[in-house]
Amino acid sequence: MATISTHVIDTTFGAAATGVSVVLEVRRGTDRWEEIARGVTDSAGRIARLGDADTIERGVYRLTFAAGDYLERRGQRDPLFPSIPLVFAVRDAAAHYHLPLLLGPHTYTTYRGT
Repeated sequence: MATISTHVIDTTFGAAATGVSVVLEVRRGTDRWEEIARGVTDSAGRIARLGDADTIERGVYRLTFAAGDYLERRGQRDPLFPSIPLVFAVRDAAAHYHLPLLLGPHTYTTYRGT
């Protein structure tokens, strides 16, 4: 089955974003999301694996990053993006999906990494 990981970089400080809470959900039907995993980024800004490899199959998933909580701890007042939902499709159930987030107080970027 597929595996999912993430990495959060704080672009303001050019460093790993430690302590960012992340929730992984799978879409059921057209409008219902079911939480299947959660984690917190480590000292390197990473979560090596979200979810059980036996449960990640083809489908639509959402990673939600608690960006506002992290940015406020770093001294940012009223962050523009309190929460960042990243919706993506798992099309290959045997692949690894690494989805990094580059985070700033008024911006974010994401991509599929390796």
